Amino acid sequence: MRLLLIRHGQTIDNVKGELGTIVPGPGLTALGRRQAEAIPTALSAERLDAIAVSTMLRTQETAAALASARGLTPRVLDGLREIDAGDLEGRSDHEAVTTYQHTLYAWWTDFGARIPGGESGTEFVERYDAAIAALFDEHPHGTVAVVSHGAAIRTWAAWNSVNVDAEFSRTHGLENTGVVVLEGGPATGWRALSWQQTPLGGTALDDAAAPDPTGEPVA
Repeated sequence: MRLLLIRHGQTIDNVKGELGTIVPGPGLTALGRRQAEAIPTALSAERLDAIAVSTMLRTQETAAALASARGLTPRVLDGLREIDAGDLEGRSDHEAVTTYQHTLYAWWTDFGARIPGGESGTEFVERYDAAIAALFDEHPHGTVAVVSHGAAIRTWAAWNSVNVDAEFSRTHGLENTGVVVLEGGPATGWRALSWQQTPLGGTALDDAAAPDPTGEPVA
């Protein structure tokens, strides 16, 4: 299976640098909509068998132009939503952001570590694994575009890719409409083929807003 893990377009939370993980959450900003509209052209060389999105509005809006261009109906899977910020929700201060990021990084050695009031690594991986496994069962030899979230994609893809280690996951971020390409499967394992060479929205649509806690490398 070829898996295109695409981060959603810009939201107001990204602009403010806030942790925003409550479902359904905000939709896209004007820039986010332009980023989403650029995706069909950017993926024109990819054969797509399916599109999946999370229960969060921003992924559904990001996938809309691609779905229309390909004549596909996105599958909504709750397991693909962002990692729950719990008590840190809505905060952008240094303490909250570092607590969130460092907890995710700690999952490399301790999946039981929990974001205050939020998810543990075990809980996140179980629900994201289940969503990807459901897509694999339907398209084991196909290509699936999954529109998901910065922290969720970075954490799951890094942990599951045999050629990505903890240090890579710490130092590599994922911008809005950035994509991580994996090939493999739940039983055989996954290999990362690329990690955001250029966001699908293109450099002309780069987001110059505040630092984004779910997409930035871990300090």
